[in-house]
Amino acid sequence: MTEENITRIHLNGKEFILIGTAHVSKQSAQQVKQVIETEKPDVVCVELDEQRYQSITEGSKWKDMDIFRVIKEKKATLLLMNLVISSFQKRVAKQFGIKPGQEMIQGIESAKEVGAKLVLADRNIQITFSRIWHQIGLWGKAKLLMQLISSIFSNESISEEELEKLKSEDMLNSMLDDFTKTFPKLKVPLIDERDQFLAKKIKDAPGNKVVAVLGAAHVPGIKNEMNKNQDLEAISKLPPKSKAPKFIAWAIPLLIIGIIGYTFWANPTAGFQQTVSWILWNGTFSAIGAAIAFGHPLAILTAFVIAPLSSLNPLMAAGWFSGIVQAYFRRPSVGDFETLSEDVYTVKGFWGNKVTRILLIVVLTNLGSTLGTVIGGADVVRLFIENL
Repeated sequence: MTEENITRIHLNGKEFILIGTAHVSKQSAQQVKQVIETEKPDVVCVELDEQRYQSITEGSKWKDMDIFRVIKEKKATLLLMNLVISSFQKRVAKQFGIKPGQEMIQGIESAKEVGAKLVLADRNIQITFSRIWHQIGLWGKAKLLMQLISSIFSNESISEEELEKLKSEDMLNSMLDDFTKTFPKLKVPLIDERDQFLAKKIKDAPGNKVVAVLGAAHVPGIKNEMNKNQDLEAISKLPPKSKAPKFIAWAIPLLIIGIIGYTFWANPTAGFQQTVSWILWNGTFSAIGAAIAFGHPLAILTAFVIAPLSSLNPLMAAGWFSGIVQAYFRRPSVGDFETLSEDVYTVKGFWGNKVTRILLIVVLTNLGSTLGTVIGGADVVRLFIENL
């Protein structure tokens, strides 16, 4: 048996066999099968969390999704991110005849065949997303969302360069590679913390012989972590919410209201101009966001009406309201949920499926509202200075 891509570690009387796989390589899946059948380990660890495991083994249960609940629980952005990754995977599968994650599927199947215990060794993907989200600030959030949405429009073929990246990186790392160059701190939650998490799970696996099926990019980091102590609780927590963004979120609306109120007192005509400017900038950009997503006319109108108010109240978001109105008038059918995994493969499908259209309306309306707040706020300040 070839030892290429295999790392053997002996620690505390146990043998750990790390298989560095390429996520889009048929050869990797074959090697996983061969290693597990030959070694007959007590445990097989796979680089999956519970959510991705269920998606691989049972398929995504989109039919069970309550779109209203998704919006109310503020999970529209996370779900859209998952769907964009799914779209990327579909393009890889169709172009190269390769099923991403096939080596993980093989690891699961081979573990059953040799009677080995299966351990899901990766951190919950929602925690990883949340810790990434926490690192990048308001501008970074807007940029990440735009990058994810623009990836939907990208050429539906995968370049050879992208394929080579996928051979050494996992799907999430590859998709966010360019973004981590802009925000180097993202390497910590995306790669370093996951290396720690994976190493701890592998070390704590029962039995004397453990095989771990891992993306090749994680092997060096995990190897380095095997002799260290890891605090899983610390890297599994949702990041604490900083008080600064909350303070800013309330301070800006209060400042805008204060400026408009003072201007009304000093010069009612200028105060009226400020109010109109605030409404038009906020409402227009939010409505444009909903319109880009081909929202129902009433969803677009809702975005226009709500945005000037929601921008002054951090507890509200125009996208939630326009998304709920869209869901009410263009309620997704069972068929929309059933074809969701296929529809995310194309731009037409993304905009045509009623589920993804609602998610796009929520996200794009909120982006428009953010942009409108910046421009509208600047115009309010300009009019205030001019009328001092």
